[in-house]
Amino acid sequence: MAVVIGVRFKEVGKIYYFDPDQKDYSLGELVIVETARGVECGTVAIANKEVADESIVKPLKKVVRSANKEDLRRMEENRQKEKRAYRICQEKINANRLEMKLVGVEYAFDNSKILFYFTADGRVDFRELVKDLASVFRTRIELRQIGVRDEAKMLGGLGICGRPFCCSSFLGEFQPVSIKMAKEQGLSLNPTKISGTCGRLMCCLKYEQPAYEELLRTTPKVGAVVNTPDGRGVVKEVSLLTGQLKVNLQSSDEGVLSVYDKGDVRPIRGEARQGGRKDSPKGPSAEEKA
Repeated sequence: MAVVIGVRFKEVGKIYYFDPDQKDYSLGELVIVETARGVECGTVAIANKEVADESIVKPLKKVVRSANKEDLRRMEENRQKEKRAYRICQEKINANRLEMKLVGVEYAFDNSKILFYFTADGRVDFRELVKDLASVFRTRIELRQIGVRDEAKMLGGLGICGRPFCCSSFLGEFQPVSIKMAKEQGLSLNPTKISGTCGRLMCCLKYEQPAYEELLRTTPKVGAVVNTPDGRGVVKEVSLLTGQLKVNLQSSDEGVLSVYDKGDVRPIRGEARQGGRKDSPKGPSAEEKA
């Protein structure tokens, strides 16, 4: 077991583990750490705790120290510098007539680098832009093209539900989302109804997916042959959330449906879904072969 703390560098961002070096840090405390990007100031998102050795990537870098008043002053200065850098970069983009949209600017804590985030429909030749920016700021310049989901996370806004974007309010990392989730949850497949402001599938499709997967696993499918308290029948309709099934009993006329809770029926394995016949093996028959 190893004692670590979790540090976050953005308000809603990924959490990275660091070695507290036998010191105690409280939740929300600002600390100075050294990362692959250089010296940075982050917020403690996870206080001292023990984690299994296999869950961390060693060697862990140690926390340099707690942030002091001078560090806080520098962070505030960097925020002001970022506003000026954004304005200048936008002017240079217009002057070079580049088809790109500037999204945000980030100063390294020690001012060793300025990072400009942008979106574009395709590849952009920004070599002249980098030269222009380097001549103004006299430091290392890095331009990073991001996708529409990252743009929404950085800019924020309100979703179609009326609440702030999940990605900009509490999601540390994007989760994979697929159209299969919408199908399994019985949602409309109209892209305008299941897509977020960014144009991609809504992140919230992921939240209830484990529950739907469990319900799908334990609920007979449409067409399944089941035993009910009133006899054998075929499932015609399924309501996953209520757990109710509409069954056409063999003793009833076609179209006459009886409602049962899924706990009151038992699927019959090996029966064909649509008739009560056993599934015939696939492949050509003896007559077809002849």
